[in-house]
Amino acid sequence: MFHRCRREIASLLAAICLSSPVLAGSDQHLTLADAERIALGADPGVARFRALADGLRERAVADAQLPDPKLKLGLMNFPTDTFNRTQEPMTQVQIGAVQAFPRGDSLALSGQRTRALSEAEQAQSENRRRTVLRQVRMSFLDVYLQLRSLAIVRDSHPFFTQLAEITRRHYAAGRHNQQDVIRAQLELSRLGDRETAVEAKYRVARAELAKWVGEGPSRQISTGRPPALPGLGEAGELESRLATHPLLEAEQARIDASRLKVELAREAYKPAWALDVTYGLRGGQNPNGDNRPDFLSAMVMVDLPIFRNKRQDRRLAASQQDASAALLSRDDRYRELLQMLQEKRARWELLGERMSLYESALLPQARQNTQASLKAYQSDATDFTTLMRAQIMELEVQLDALRIRVDQAKTQAGILYLVGEPR
Repeated sequence: MFHRCRREIASLLAAICLSSPVLAGSDQHLTLADAERIALGADPGVARFRALADGLRERAVADAQLPDPKLKLGLMNFPTDTFNRTQEPMTQVQIGAVQAFPRGDSLALSGQRTRALSEAEQAQSENRRRTVLRQVRMSFLDVYLQLRSLAIVRDSHPFFTQLAEITRRHYAAGRHNQQDVIRAQLELSRLGDRETAVEAKYRVARAELAKWVGEGPSRQISTGRPPALPGLGEAGELESRLATHPLLEAEQARIDASRLKVELAREAYKPAWALDVTYGLRGGQNPNGDNRPDFLSAMVMVDLPIFRNKRQDRRLAASQQDASAALLSRDDRYRELLQMLQEKRARWELLGERMSLYESALLPQARQNTQASLKAYQSDATDFTTLMRAQIMELEVQLDALRIRVDQAKTQAGILYLVGEPR
């Protein structure tokens, strides 16, 4: 009878060992590509930066135009005793226009500076797009991790349930000791607790993903193959591709804008001027009987920037400091992104090495250990505790391998945010 008990347990374990994990959710309702498309279409941040860029482009056109002319209407030299327009020869009804002309090339420079700022916002839009892709990929991978972990844990549940039932039944018949029963029941309870913990993590991950793609009964994720991400391309090209990161392009656009601001400050040393043209209407006649002629006046008004020490010089110095600060900001940003890339690349390579070790050694060895424990148990060469420990170890190795695979994919998503997707 004792050997019959061992055969029942061995048959149960053999069925578990030889079967592949049951994958929940065979219908693939939501792919990673679908999640990315939905997230990019629904994210207000990308549209916000594009709207800002479009607005600045429109403003750049306006900034490069001359100011509107001013219309002048007036009365000149009216006699206050009679208010008769024809009484005095100098009485006029005037109509005129004044057109201002800003300093030097300041109009063209202003338009160029605003266009540079629009390019900075456009780069921010691209950065937001990359950020959304990174976040939705990581959220998707988190959901996949918890669902796949749940499938692995649930796949082991029948074995522990039936094992606890067999040990209970055989203990009642006097063919098992009480410690085996308690150990089987303990492991079953621990497996239930693990399942509950994974379920809680899944709900948190699903809520995070819902932030990007929304929530709905049809939006389920398959637990089959891990979601595929775009490749990283050639390893030697990563740092050169980092130089085109949209945050660096935004910093470069701000550098261009600050340099144009310096040029605008230099233009302040040049005079601004305005043209005033006035037509004066007169009434009445001259003493000789001729009609009084109308008057046409033209005036040119010019600024005199002669007190430069406290105004133009200070503004030029301030704009030069701003340009220097913008350049340093870009250098600092590049160093920060380069450090992130180097760290993530090293982590990605290390995780790849660990994954290779799991696939080539740890997973097969864990399976072999379980099978060896099964054979030893069948031959009375080991005890029930060793058999249970081998099965638990194989479960742990499977879960660890899954976490490493997902961690590597998440690290890859972070690298793609930094260097962009290969073309």
